[in-house]
Amino acid sequence: MHRIKSIFYKIIILTILVFNPINYILAQCPMCKMAAESNMKDGGLAGQGLNNGILYLLVIPYILAFTLIYLYRKSRKQVDS
Repeated sequence: MHRIKSIFYKIIILTILVFNPINYILAQCPMCKMAAESNMKDGGLAGQGLNNGILYLLVIPYILAFTLIYLYRKSRKQVDS
């Protein structure tokens, strides 16, 4: 039970760090950043969409990895008992 709590807390901290608004600024290459900034100055929303797409692509592999690890450990626990 303690191990599950620990993993849960780590996932919460990782989620907070990933979705922190400061990360929106840091999650782009310089060319993409310039293009998004110029679009946003003209009133466009391309910059926000670009940031959301980058974060989406970043988070999915971690969610899959944690899910697979959780399912593996759960199945190993059932086999051992």
